[in-house]
Parts: sequence; C-alpha cells; structure tokens
Amino acid sequence: MKELNKKSIYLSLFLVAFFAFKSNAQQLPKGFVYAKEFIPSIEEELRYFSNHNFIGKRIDGYLKPKTIISKKAARALKRIQRKLNKQNLGLKIYDAYRPQKAVNHFIRWAKKLNDTLKKQDFYPYVKKEHLFKEEYIAYRSGHSRGSTVDITIIDLSTPQKKELDMGSSYDFFGKQSWVSYTDLTVKQLDNRKLLQNLMTKNKFKNYSKEWWHFTLKKEPFPNTYFDFNVE
Repeated sequence: MKELNKKSIYLSLFLVAFFAFKSNAQQLPKGFVYAKEFIPSIEEELRYFSNHNFIGKRIDGYLKPKTIISKKAARALKRIQRKLNKQNLGLKIYDAYRPQKAVNHFIRWAKKLNDTLKKQDFYPYVKKEHLFKEEYIAYRSGHSRGSTVDITIIDLSTPQKKELDMGSSYDFFGKQSWVSYTDLTVKQLDNRKLLQNLMTKNKFKNYSKEWWHFTLKKEPFPNTYFDFNVE
C-alpha cells in the first residue's frame, strides 16, 4: 500500500510539472509550427538571436533560438529536405518568421548612419544611407507573414555539416548576393542553381537580391504582418 501511495505521489508530481511546462510554453497562432519539430533533421542557425548579424547584437523579438514558420511552408520544406537527403545534403535555416518588432529594430538601426560596426562583414560596398533605396532594408518584411525563409544547403558528409559555397555569405548586402550575379566559380553557380531549382519547383519564389530568400507562392497569411515573439 505504501509503495502504491509513493507511485501515486510521483505520478501527481510529474503531471503537475508537465502541465506547468505546457502552460509556460508559447502557444503559436493557428497555422504555425516550429520548424525543428516538424522537420527534425533540418539544421538551424538563428543569426538574429545572436550577435553574428549585420547589426551586431541580438534582434528585438528573438527570445529563443527557434525557427517558427507557417505549417504550409514547412510542408514544402519537408519535401525538399527528403530530396536533398537522398544526395547526402540537407537544409539549414537562418531565419523564417520574423516579428514586426524585429523589422522595426532594423529600421531604427538603418537610420543611425554612424552605427557601422558590422559594415566590413555585411555591406562593405554599399553606403548605409542607401540601404532603403537599394532595397536591403524595408519597412515591412514578408518574413512577418510567416511563409518566407532564409535558407541554404549543407553537406551532410562533412564533419560540421558544411554549407555549400554560394559565392557570398548570408545577409551580405551587395551585387554578389543577387540571383542574377554570375561572376562566380562554376561550383558556386551550380550550388546556387541547385538551391533555386529546388525551392522554385516546390512552390517558392525567390527575391532577386538575396540568393537565400524565398517566399511560398500561395502563402496562407498574405496580408497579415504578425508581431508575436520568437520563443
């Protein structure tokens, strides 16, 4: 009887802890998922949760290093991941859903022309005062609608799951990142073509100035710019 009572107590404590955890977990809006839960094999490198980005500090609204995306877009990425895995390749996400407060952070930073901490790494050939005009920074972002993703391909056969060489780094502002840019090696061009073909054949459209940026063609929230935190 004593053993039974102990088991009942342990079970009760477990249930209390479990539901406390569930109540503290973020409840995503309907139609959104965590990419890693939906596609366990996908890799993530959430640059905006870190200091490794064009501003040089964690971005507003990124409270945890998690990728949130619309379920419809996640389904399409899952199909692409399966195809890549057959070639010992995979997807890595840099960013997906982005709160409007994060976009507002970008805007504030872009207007502070003397803040050029990361210029050499991310926009060495573009004047900061031209970032809006040249469409590297905007007042609204498709990311806030939940079905836009910044993504690349990784080689699963390498020890650190190395990214394929795309000819420029993620979030590099300049012609070198344009989809139409061709002053690259044959291998770099082939890598870009592989990414572009996979994404466009699976119902994504690209952004011409960023080889990594894709938006689902028939996105579920085309007119809604969300602002819930990434957590």
